This record gives sequence, C-alpha cells and structure tokens, in this order.
Amino acid sequence: MSNSSSISHFLLLALADRRQLQLLHFCLFLGISLAALLGNGLVIAAVACGHHLHSPMFFFLLNLALSDLGSILTTVPKAMHNSLWDTRDISYAGCAAQLFFLMFFLSAEYFLLTIMCYDRYMSICKPLHYGTFLGSRACAHMAAAAWASAFLNALMHTANTFSLPLCHGNALGQFFCELPQILTLSCCYSYLRELGLIVVSSSLSFGCFVFIVFSYVQIFRAVLKIPSEQGRHKAFSTCLPHLAVVSLFLSSIMFAHLKPPSISSPSLDLALSVLYSVVPPALNPLIYSLRNQELKAALRTLMTGWFQKH
Repeated sequence: MSNSSSISHFLLLALADRRQLQLLHFCLFLGISLAALLGNGLVIAAVACGHHLHSPMFFFLLNLALSDLGSILTTVPKAMHNSLWDTRDISYAGCAAQLFFLMFFLSAEYFLLTIMCYDRYMSICKPLHYGTFLGSRACAHMAAAAWASAFLNALMHTANTFSLPLCHGNALGQFFCELPQILTLSCCYSYLRELGLIVVSSSLSFGCFVFIVFSYVQIFRAVLKIPSEQGRHKAFSTCLPHLAVVSLFLSSIMFAHLKPPSISSPSLDLALSVLYSVVPPALNPLIYSLRNQELKAALRTLMTGWFQKH
C-alpha cells in the first residue's frame, strides 16, 4: 500500500504497444492539434481584427476559441511526446497541472456555451431588449464570470483530489490525467469530500443544461413564428452552429462518464475521451464558419490580406 507522499509520477495509458501504431497516433494527434491551432487562431484573429464582428456573439465566440486552444494544448502535447518517445510517465506536479488546466478550460467552455445560448435567446426571442441586456459591459462581466467560475471549480477539485491519500498504485487508465481515473487510485474511505464537490459541480452543470434546453425550446418556437422563409433561415443559421457545438460537447462528455459499466471497454473509453477532449477544439471553428456568412467573409479578408503582404 502506498500513499500520495511516496508517488513521484503517474503512468498514463499507452495508446498502443506496437511502434508503428505509436507513430500513427503521434501523426493523428499532430494533425488534429495543428487543425485546432489554425482554426481557432483564425477565428481569434478574424474577430479581433474585424471591427464589424465586434458584437456579443463574436465576442463570446472569441472566448470559446481561447478555451478550445487551452483545452487541446493541455492534453495533446504530452500524448504526442509519450507516443513519439514510447513512454508513459508524467510527473506528480505535471499531472496536477494537467488536471487543473483541463478542468479549467472544459468548465469555461461549458459556461461560455451557456452564455452564448442566452445571447441567441435574447437576439431571437427578446430583440428589443438585446442591447440593454447584452451591452459591452454586460458581455465583459459575463465572460469574466465564466472564466472565474471555471478557475474556482478547477482549483477546488484539483486541490482536493491531490490531497487524497492514494492506495492503489499510480497507473491511470487514460492518456491524460482525468479526475475519475485519479479517484480510482484513492483510498476508499477518503474521497467523500471530493464526491461532495462533484455533486455541487454536477448540480451547477445540470442547471446550465436545463437552461440551454429551455432556451432552445423558446428559440425554435419563436423562429417558427417568423413569417418569411428568409428570416427563418437567417435565424436558424445563427443558432444551428451553436446547437451543434453544444450537442457534440455534452453528448460525448455525458456518454463517456455516465455510460453503463456493462458496455465499458478500454478502446471505447479511449475513443470517447478523444471525442470530448481532442475533437471539439478542431471541429468548433469549422462548424461556426460553415454557416456564418459574416465570419466567412472576415476570414477571407484576413487570408487575402495576409497573402498580399507575403
């Protein structure tokens, strides 16, 4: 039996045993991370440089792109390093940092998606009050609240989790440091306080989920009442990308952590963890830019100006 004071490092899950597959995983992660960096970087640059995009919707989209960048940079570089150098080690401090930043960026993304849902609700259902409730100061306060809440949530979980005594070795069944995997290593009598924090966080997350569902019910009811087909199409074009991003994010996380144990397997768990931690940061910029004509025009202007300079 060991405890956390005697553990200097953790062993992450090996993505593959054969060298060819390890290099394949490295190349796949490299491609996904480059796509995420390019896509989110272009969105940030387009919103920051395009003065006509200085609106609440694009302000929150810029914040979402920042959270996506942080999320993928937290997990993928270490996984690429381990695949390339055929190792599984991560230091105790490195694991704590990875858990903190992953929870921070994922929590921020969820809170920002909830705020973006409120933005769409006010824009479509309460357009006359949109400027009043979503002025520049209100948007800055909401974004700051999302980031501060995510920071506090990640700090409490990380500090509490790494204060637990560990009695079951140091091997994690995941390719990054994840809260449920670390809890499985803790002594069975010691994680009741962490379970209390999980209940509080889950209640907050469920409240956000209920708000998103309620908002979209109201949004679709309002859109269907719009008399012109062009008006309905324009309203849907601003909502569907957000709805797609929310659905991908929530469905993958919920299925990964709430699926029945009877269908659990190492390969399925690995695929689901990649689906919620690696894939969304690469897909979100593509989802938003496909349906948003303003963003596509800003991206074209940005790319055209860059090529003309070079």
